[in-house]
Amino acid sequence: MKVNKRIRKPQRRRSYKKRFVIAVEGSETEPSYFNILKQIQSEYSIKCLWPTKGNDPLRVLKKLNQYLKQKKNFHNDETWIVIDKDEWTNDQLDQLFKWSESSNNFGFALSNPNFEYWLLLHFEDGTGKINSNNIINRLKRHLPNYNKKINPRDISREQIIKAITRARFQDNPPCIDWPRKLGRSTVYKLVDKIVHEVD
Repeated sequence: MKVNKRIRKPQRRRSYKKRFVIAVEGSETEPSYFNILKQIQSEYSIKCLWPTKGNDPLRVLKKLNQYLKQKKNFHNDETWIVIDKDEWTNDQLDQLFKWSESSNNFGFALSNPNFEYWLLLHFEDGTGKINSNNIINRLKRHLPNYNKKINPRDISREQIIKAITRARFQDNPPCIDWPRKLGRSTVYKLVDKIVHEVD
């Protein structure tokens, strides 16, 4: 009796995409920005998380920890918290920094006073008078229709590179934990990893 043996073709292994898990305060501005980064590069997976109730720093951290308990992180994945200085206390922000120091794959990025300051750096040096209202007014000169969400057509890869360069120049000497001065953002550290590691 003849046995019919099927010849199995070797299965191709799916290449794993490095993943950036990014916990943020807001449900609009930051997710729409990181969605632009997704479209600019295809080498990495980007997952954005935000709390559904309240947006204080410890709620952001709690949301992130809940996610990490459910999802396996691989050795080269990175997990970041991206937050604004706003009215949050030094003690709250110090807790986030302490969390970021607990693993080589964790990061903490802060914009002082707000995420819009990081966006402004895509268009100008971000010097001069700095406060929340002033920053939004200046940003609207470049993005007249800005209302929390960002249109992917409004920010190019070239502008992202300029923002990284401007923020790095201002972060001199580099802050040890998070930017205490107005008109500083360390979001460049995360974005630089996403857009440059694939070059």
